[in-house]
Amino acid sequence: MITALAAAFSDPAQVTMVFKLLLAASLGAIIGYERERMSRPAGLRTHILVAMGACIFGMLAFAAYVGTGNEGVMASSIVIGIGFMGAGTIIHYKDKIFGLTTAASLWITASIGVAVATGFYLLALAATAIAFMVLSIKHIEETIHEAKAKRSRR
Repeated sequence: MITALAAAFSDPAQVTMVFKLLLAASLGAIIGYERERMSRPAGLRTHILVAMGACIFGMLAFAAYVGTGNEGVMASSIVIGIGFMGAGTIIHYKDKIFGLTTAASLWITASIGVAVATGFYLLALAATAIAFMVLSIKHIEETIHEAKAKRSRR
C-alpha cells in the first residue's frame, strides 16, 4: 500500500491530474464566489464540487476511452447530470421563474471542469472570466428593469 502510494506521487500523469483538479476547483470557486455574494442557493461549495466532479469524470473518461471513439460518452453524461441538478434549482412561483441563472452557472461550471480535464486550460480560464463578468452585471439588469417600471407607470 505504501509503495503504491509512493509510486502515485512520483507518477507524472497522476501529479498532472491533481493539478487539473486543483485548477478546476479554483475556477469553480471564482464562479461560486459570485453566486455566494448574491446569496444564491448554489454558491461557493456547490460550484467548486461541480467543477471538480466534472473534471474527475472527464479525466477518467479520457483515460478509459481514449482512442476508442467513445470519448464523448462521459461528457454527454455530465451534461445530462448537470441538467438534472440545474432543473432542481429552478422554481416557478406566481408567474415568475427563479433560479435560471444559477442553473446556467452550474452548467458552465461543469463545462469548465471538463475543459480543464481535457487540457483546454486557456478555454477554461476564458470561460471562467467571461462567466464571472456575465454574472456580475446584475446591477445593469436592475437599472434596465427600474427604467422600464418608471416608463410603464407614466
